[in-house]
Amino acid sequence: MNTRENSLAALIARYNVPGPRYTSYPTALQFTDRFSRTSFEGLLLERVSRKRKLSLYFHIPFCFSLCWYCGCTKVITRDQDRGDVYLDYLEKEALLVSATLHPDSVVEQIHFGGGTPTFLNPDQLKKLGGIIRRYFQLSDTAEFSVEIDPRRCTRDHIDALALIGMNRASLGVQDTNEDVQKAIHRIQPLEQTAEVTGWLRDAGVTGINYDLIYGLPRQTADTFSQTIDDVVALSPDRFAVYSYAHIPSVMPAQKLLNENEFPSADEKLNMLVHAIQSLPEMGYRFIGMDHFALETDELSRALDEGSLHRNFQGYSTKAELEMIALGMSGISQGEALYYQNEKDLGRYYKALDEGLLPVAKVLRLSEEDKVRKEMIMDIMCRGELIYDDYLNRSDKVLMSIMDGNRDAFEELSRDGLILQTGERILVTDRGRLFLRNVAMLFDGYIHSDMSQSGIRYSKTV
Repeated sequence: MNTRENSLAALIARYNVPGPRYTSYPTALQFTDRFSRTSFEGLLLERVSRKRKLSLYFHIPFCFSLCWYCGCTKVITRDQDRGDVYLDYLEKEALLVSATLHPDSVVEQIHFGGGTPTFLNPDQLKKLGGIIRRYFQLSDTAEFSVEIDPRRCTRDHIDALALIGMNRASLGVQDTNEDVQKAIHRIQPLEQTAEVTGWLRDAGVTGINYDLIYGLPRQTADTFSQTIDDVVALSPDRFAVYSYAHIPSVMPAQKLLNENEFPSADEKLNMLVHAIQSLPEMGYRFIGMDHFALETDELSRALDEGSLHRNFQGYSTKAELEMIALGMSGISQGEALYYQNEKDLGRYYKALDEGLLPVAKVLRLSEEDKVRKEMIMDIMCRGELIYDDYLNRSDKVLMSIMDGNRDAFEELSRDGLILQTGERILVTDRGRLFLRNVAMLFDGYIHSDMSQSGIRYSKTV
């Protein structure tokens, strides 16, 4: 007789362990600062020989104030002139990067992240748009998205961004409850979010995303339910609903939060369950492990077309693009090469002053890495892995994974999180909450990562 407790609460208690978010594979923990710059630059120059489709990411690190929950790479300042200096260095980097590209390579996707991209004033944003067009060839249909802090945004910001090509926007909301906002040091009235959303629509921006976070201090299931009602009333096209990851040893700002005010595990579970149940009822399709989108949104279409992708920005719509990141701390992802820019602003500037790409860490993917990456992306984006996709070209890797994790796969099956047939592994509806756990079985580095002292991942649920 099977006496295992399979209630959702019991499953979460069993499976809610530290694990990667798999915005890349291998994860950033595998990057090394021990590399030959000559060899690295030689690999980059190989890009010159072939026309490529590109995704450009620009990291704008500056924020006017510190949000205590935030784990992003940022610089807190109110000195607007620092934006001008930073743009000068971004242009230096753009010049160096463009020299490593085939002249006919086309940019299909652009994303501004941070930090706070709208820390830059409207004229600075226009200058950045000019830099992009000066050094890169843009597709007429390029997706151009910008992360926006409604607290640091005017209509002039939106008009400037629309002028340089923005057609998607992501607004940081997190929670609409004032008490929660006070606890995380981010006061943002709902009216502010509504006003910026209106400006975006007036400017012709057709794709609007809101970021929400559950598990924050002073949140309850009731207050988070109200947050969802508040933001759905504004009719965004897409939601990203993230679990708060409390890792103060890695993210020092989180030490400012009152740990006695965090919701209990049961309360946090209730928030997640409510989001998963209510948002589809309101017309938002559950995608991947943490996104919800209208049927008309590009993310929904990408899921149906098999082009859904996951990268350092989360879920994306264009799987075939090579991502090049510019700016402090940016991470670039090519087919066989990942690299991260300097995370320290001074070192980032110094490298560019010396005429060097500001690269701090590098990872060259092995053939096995590439196979495991594809398998993990299948799980994270499609919720299934079809054996025939791998048997002819990488059967040894697949067999090693299946044989080495046989007990773990059987446990996932018993708990109703996956279905295994002779043809595929399929993640069930219940298993969607545990995508990261399933993906970990395909990770060739996970055991060595977990054994390293000081390494911390967020919990998987």
